[in-house]
Amino acid sequence: MIERVASFIERHRMFASGQRVGVAVSGGADSVCLLETLVELAPRWNLRLTVLHLDHGLRGEESREDARFTARLAARHALPFELAEAHLPGTAGGGLNLEEAAREVRRGFFLEQLGRGAIDRVALGHTRSDQAETVLYRLLRGTGPRGLAAMSPLRADGIVRPLLCVSRQEVREHLRARGIAWREDSSNLDPHFARNRIRHQLLPALAREWNPELEAALARMAAVMQDEEDWWEKELGRLAPAFFSGSPPEVILDAARLAALHPAAARRLVRRALDTVRGGAPPLGFEHVEQVLELALRSRGDGRLILPGADVMRSFDWIRLAPPAAAGAGRPNYSVVVSAPGPVAIPGAGFAISVEPEGNGRALPAALEIRNWRPGDAYQPAGRREPVKLKTLFQEARIPLWER
Repeated sequence: MIERVASFIERHRMFASGQRVGVAVSGGADSVCLLETLVELAPRWNLRLTVLHLDHGLRGEESREDARFTARLAARHALPFELAEAHLPGTAGGGLNLEEAAREVRRGFFLEQLGRGAIDRVALGHTRSDQAETVLYRLLRGTGPRGLAAMSPLRADGIVRPLLCVSRQEVREHLRARGIAWREDSSNLDPHFARNRIRHQLLPALAREWNPELEAALARMAAVMQDEEDWWEKELGRLAPAFFSGSPPEVILDAARLAALHPAAARRLVRRALDTVRGGAPPLGFEHVEQVLELALRSRGDGRLILPGADVMRSFDWIRLAPPAAAGAGRPNYSVVVSAPGPVAIPGAGFAISVEPEGNGRALPAALEIRNWRPGDAYQPAGRREPVKLKTLFQEARIPLWER
């Protein structure tokens, strides 16, 4: 098993020589096996290991004993030990169930460790069995190609999963053969959690009735979808600069060009735009992406969508995506009085101009006012018989709402 994991690490280029690796250890079989495996393989890449443990505080004394067990494990290997505590009951609000809240807290802990710069990678103990459960869970809830790719062996943020090539059963057999102890988390048997029902009820039933190799098949599908996603990421890196305009954090899309694309490319460009606008927030669902595409496919007319973390507006042939604060703020009214020639800063507009009179300047008033357009403003252009509202001129010139 060790050599299979080593080959998997090399194939996915998880580690570079001399890197500092935080090993997430809960005390359970998978994470204990991960630590023991990396301790054995560390000399190959000259890795420097640190044991990371997060106490969720959900199981009282059982949780505290997990922390003590993990600390002893780190001491046995003479490794640094980093302990953090979380209080999940107060975290599980905001629409998150306990499973989701625990996952977000763990993710935050790992990213914090990486962000501090003390480590280069965080290694997690997810196995092929976890991968299969994740794929099935997402299939049941409804997902697209990115969801079916499930857990990546190597993420851009530095999180790696060296055990995705081995099953949960193989992990336990490996530990038993070496006489290595681990802790059992009683919550892993609680049928209240959807993941446990999939693990203990649904997957075994499907394997019995349909495919004894279902776990391997689901994990294989995830690996294929990961390759597809990797290719699309590179392709989007090429497409996005040609389709995106606007100043961060906003993104502006040409609705006609977007509508002319194959739906697969258009859908992914919209998702990339939403991800860009929403920063590190969890990805939006399929239905949100489709709503933006429907806005682009309209033959004419303005429209607006208020999505979680993104305000989407169509004006003429342009679609603007922006964070809600940026979209709703607009430009404040401003007014600058100019009484002498020379450069003039316009703070409310974000630029400066230079004012110089033409001719002898006698026809100019003593002072000029420079201000933003406001509803109701009108003037009489040369060649027109009566005043025209600026709004009408903007519409005739097809100037989007956000540029007026």
